[in-house]
Amino acid sequence: MKVTVQVVTRTDDGQDITKEVACVERAELTPATFGVSLAEGKRILEAIQEVVVEWQMHAYLHQQRHCPQCGKLRHSKGTHHIVFRTVFGALPVESPRLTHCACQPHDTSSFSPLADLLPEHTTPELLSLETKWAALTSYGISVKLLQDVLPLDEPLQAVTIRNHVFTLAERLEDALGDEHVSFIEGCPRDWGALPIPDGPLTVGIDGGYVKAQGGEQGWFEVIAGKSILAFKRDDADSAPSSKCFAFVQTYDEKPKRRLFELLQSQGLQMNQQIEFLSDGGDTVRDLQLYLSPEAEHLLDWFHIVRQEVA
Repeated sequence: MKVTVQVVTRTDDGQDITKEVACVERAELTPATFGVSLAEGKRILEAIQEVVVEWQMHAYLHQQRHCPQCGKLRHSKGTHHIVFRTVFGALPVESPRLTHCACQPHDTSSFSPLADLLPEHTTPELLSLETKWAALTSYGISVKLLQDVLPLDEPLQAVTIRNHVFTLAERLEDALGDEHVSFIEGCPRDWGALPIPDGPLTVGIDGGYVKAQGGEQGWFEVIAGKSILAFKRDDADSAPSSKCFAFVQTYDEKPKRRLFELLQSQGLQMNQQIEFLSDGGDTVRDLQLYLSPEAEHLLDWFHIVRQEVA
């Protein structure tokens, strides 16, 4: 048996262009030859990705050849080689450099459309997967996992994922709003006019000390917690929303803002019930103050008794 995989591309003028991207051959059926193997699946996905990206690049660069303001043709200053990393493999492309049109002022005389489109040379989807797995396990294991399931041509290094995680973390940190003592907005009259909120939120917060790497740095305090939304009013049958958070209390300059943004991502309103559970320590107690007028602060007696026994 021979199975041929083809990609049919239909252009804007209705023309169909067919390209064979893979071929799977099978003889006798065995457990090892059942279906498509992981290696074959990787090759098929990578080949399809190449076809899709080729047409996308062609269409995008064609649009960039003319100035969007006056329509004048932009001249080419040559091309250079770029490799874009995607979830389905690394794709080498020729990236042209175009001159800026004189109808508008520019800081530089030329630019690279593809480099401006993907300055990190890595698609957001791949960055998301790298960050997700790096948050769950070590960088080294994340590398092995991604290489096992994705058609990555070039060897992936743990330091690459580490650098990508740091870059994304800095970007998210820059997007975070300013820190405030109080995040309660409006007045009781405004709160009463708000829509009926979702179910109550329950937030558990605890802190602990972790020994820093190397004896000179000593210990640092980590605060971690979890926020659970009881139910969503428009979808009561859905699973409760649950989100975790953690930060180093002695280094984080926006701890309250970070917690407030997390609660808002779960739909927090100023007329919504919210319970905070903690052991009453100074740092965890200050963190939960002035976040909501409907907040109720409860002592987590389990942790208090455990600390007294210890």
